[in-house]
Amino acid sequence: MSQMHASLLDRLAAAIVANHPERIVRVAIDGVDGAGKTTFADALAPLVSVKGRPAIRASVDDFHHPRAVRYARGRFSPDGFYLDSYDYDAFRRRLLDPLSPDGSGRFAARQFDLDADRPLELEWQQAPPGAALIVDGIFLHRPVLRSCWDLSVFLQVDFDVSLPRGAARDRNFDVIDPASQRHQRYVGGQKLYFAECAPEQAADIVVDYNDLQTPKVLRWRP
Repeated sequence: MSQMHASLLDRLAAAIVANHPERIVRVAIDGVDGAGKTTFADALAPLVSVKGRPAIRASVDDFHHPRAVRYARGRFSPDGFYLDSYDYDAFRRRLLDPLSPDGSGRFAARQFDLDADRPLELEWQQAPPGAALIVDGIFLHRPVLRSCWDLSVFLQVDFDVSLPRGAARDRNFDVIDPASQRHQRYVGGQKLYFAECAPEQAADIVVDYNDLQTPKVLRWRP
């Protein structure tokens, strides 16, 4: 990790620690598939803990719909990817709402096993007072979720960069041409998200994350 990258993570961790220290806060790490959201959030959470605030890690990828729902509009449907991938009702009911300012603090961080295509037995936990929930995933600035975040980050990465990153991480992204039929679903669905939700405008913090060694802050809204 470069010094510039480490400095960005440290600055963001400090901002999270200072954000409403009297209660639990919810932080979103958004970006396209392959942007590096999970790795970014995994590196961020321990820094938050070291600075004195308990950190809870979660991902929207643990709240997928079953395969039959996800592909009901067709295997390569961009609409299906954007509209049908995730169970947002469960995501809010079991994770985001319990960790809201008026929530009970009793949450479940995972609901669905994507590889096995089956629900998981819920593991309920009690959040420590003043914890920071750090969630990574795509589509986190859509209207049904936007009001949930105390702080949100968008990692801006071009598709010609994100697809090779995804291919290096995940066998499901073995084709790296954004115009291929394979990516008609994924790239098309994310373009629908951009058009409808303008996540780069909605996010509090926007980072050009095309070069992992030299991330550039494009906006840092107090």
